[in-house]
Amino acid sequence: MVAKKKRIMSAEDIERSLNRMALQIMEKNKGNKNLAIVGIYTGGIYLADRLKRIIKARENIDLQVGSLDITLYRDDWSLASQNPVVKKTDINFKVDGYTLVLVDDVVFTGRTIRAALDAIMDFGRPCFIQLAVLIDRGGRELPIQPDFVGMSLNVNANEHINVLLEEYSGSSEVVLESFS
Repeated sequence: MVAKKKRIMSAEDIERSLNRMALQIMEKNKGNKNLAIVGIYTGGIYLADRLKRIIKARENIDLQVGSLDITLYRDDWSLASQNPVVKKTDINFKVDGYTLVLVDDVVFTGRTIRAALDAIMDFGRPCFIQLAVLIDRGGRELPIQPDFVGMSLNVNANEHINVLLEEYSGSSEVVLESFS
């Protein structure tokens, strides 16, 4: 099987999208003193950190930020592996009363976000949960829609979105891979 790759976002495109999303997050939550950002492993944690830095630089607001591993909350974890690799969840603040912005790199079926919602509820009861994603590729199986989106695409079943971020791959870009 041969994969054809096409870059759909450069590092500059990603930064531009994150800047726009940070502005939208602040506009929607203006005056909210209990706003926090929680990134979903793997790409979401790095995007959450970037959003936090952008908001700090623009608004001089130092938001709480956390990371969330949803591995054991997935409805398909037993199909994926008999020995799932569980990463560290790091939420060092009480979520009760907060507006949380969940951050992920790509939203597809909605199942990762459903798992994240279940995981968050183990930490308490936030007032609101909003969703920020770099790429919305369509194809939802659950009624979950992002509040903040970097780019929306209609991606076929034989295509895959690969988000590469400097923090773990050495370069930043979004690539559409087609398999034939």
